[in-house]
Amino acid sequence: MYDNGGRVTREGIRIHEPGDFAGMHKAGRVAAQILDDIAPHVVPGQSTGEIDRLITEMVATHGATSATIGYRGYQHASCISVNHVVCHGIPGPKALKDGDILNIDVTVIVDGWFGDTSRMYVAGTLGRKAERLIQVTHDALMKGVEAVRPGNTFGDIGHAIQSFVESQRMSVVRDFCGHGLGRVFHAPPNVLHYGRPGREAVLEEGMFFTIEPMVNLGRPETKVLADDWTAVTRDKSLSAQFEHSVGVTADGVDVFTLSPGGLFYPTRR
Repeated sequence: MYDNGGRVTREGIRIHEPGDFAGMHKAGRVAAQILDDIAPHVVPGQSTGEIDRLITEMVATHGATSATIGYRGYQHASCISVNHVVCHGIPGPKALKDGDILNIDVTVIVDGWFGDTSRMYVAGTLGRKAERLIQVTHDALMKGVEAVRPGNTFGDIGHAIQSFVESQRMSVVRDFCGHGLGRVFHAPPNVLHYGRPGREAVLEEGMFFTIEPMVNLGRPETKVLADDWTAVTRDKSLSAQFEHSVGVTADGVDVFTLSPGGLFYPTRR
C-alpha cells in the first residue's frame, strides 16, 4: 500500500483525503475520453488489435501511462472482450463481424492516479437479445452506483446489482469483482456484484473503488482459457460489462469516469 496521509480501515481499505478526489477525476476523465474517441473505430471488419493500437496512441497523446502494459506480463493498453468473452479479452488480428458486441476496458495513470473504466460497444447492427443484455448490465451498474453512500455496506451494492439482474432472468458473474484503487491499480476491498444487504464493510467518505458487473444471458459460470487471461462463459452465452470508478462522498457518490461526450451507453453515439 501507499501513504498519502489518509488512514486505512481494519479491512485494509484506504480512506482518501478530500484533495485526492481531483486527481481521480483527472485520471478518470482521460480514460473516459479515450473510450469516447475509440467509438467511431468499432465497426465490422476492424480488428481488436487495431483498436488497441489506436488506444495506445490515445494514451500517449493525453500524456498518460497505460496501467496494463507490463502488468503481470500483459502487453496491451486495453482488454477487448467480444460476445461470450466475459473479461480480459486479449486484442488480436481477428476482425469484428456485424452484430458483435464488445467490452473495451482501459486503465490509465495520470499524475500517479489510476483511472479505470469500461463500457460496451456494438459493431454494426445490434441484435435484440444483445441489446437487452447491454441495457440490463448498464442499469445494474447504475443501481450499484446508487447504493454508494456513507453508512451503506458493500453487501448493499452487490445486492442491488444481483437482485435487479436476476429479476431480468439473467445471471451475475461471481468469479470476478470490482476493487479498490487510487494511487495503486488494485487494492482492498473486493467489490462483489452479488451479496446480502448489510453485509461486508461499511462505506465511508474517502473510499475509492470500481463497480464493474459482468452479466451473462445464460448461466454465471466462467472458465479462463489457456492464455491465462481470457475468461469466457462456460455455456457460450453472451456476456456484457460496464465499469465506473467511484468515490464515496459525505452524502453519496462521486463518479470519476463519466463520459465527457455522454457516450457511456452504446446506442447514444
